[in-house]
Amino acid sequence: MATPRKIVITGVSRGLGRAMVEGFAQKGHQIIGCSRSMSAIEALQESLPNPHRFDCVDVSDWKAVSSWAQSVLQEGDLPDLLINNAAIINPNAPLWEMPVEAVGELFQINLMGTFHVCRAFLPAMVSRGEGTIVNFSSGWGRSTSPEVAPYCASKYAIEGMTKALAQELPAGMAAIPLNPGVIHTDMLQSAFGEGASAYPKAESWAKQAVPLILSFGPRDSGRSLSVS
Repeated sequence: MATPRKIVITGVSRGLGRAMVEGFAQKGHQIIGCSRSMSAIEALQESLPNPHRFDCVDVSDWKAVSSWAQSVLQEGDLPDLLINNAAIINPNAPLWEMPVEAVGELFQINLMGTFHVCRAFLPAMVSRGEGTIVNFSSGWGRSTSPEVAPYCASKYAIEGMTKALAQELPAGMAAIPLNPGVIHTDMLQSAFGEGASAYPKAESWAKQAVPLILSFGPRDSGRSLSVS
């Protein structure tokens, strides 16, 4: 078995996040996860107790993220792998019909949430000079479709921010924008409706995604990668 790694993951309540938690834990790695859903966090705390850690954190709230990261780091849990997965999608609609508040919330979670988590953990990771950051992008971060313009914009921003971050990191570290592919999740259901059921479920996806993510290293930094 490979050396156990400390893995921080956001958005662990369901879908890809929950599938990754289970996949990494099965391989013997320590998971430090967060979600806005207290019920989901309580379920994870029960099913995966110490040394794993799960907290209710809203990534759109900088103070909450900063406090969480400080608590994690004070316990000696400096991440080897930092995965920003937390995101929401807008209900299908033309851009000019989007509620202003809903679009603001989407950017605050998808983009600012990713920045908040990076800002909170990266100083310690950079000081050590090791670690990999994987920021979840999307096929809609590299192409577009109608009626999901805010989501596309947020994921294009993730691509740009992560590639620029890769240029800033010291040798030995990596930042990677990852397109997870098309998976049957609640978000895909929102966009595709009944057509979402034609795609693989998160549990099946994780069997390929987990070992792929664990294989990432400095040679991959700044590359737009995908789970095929």
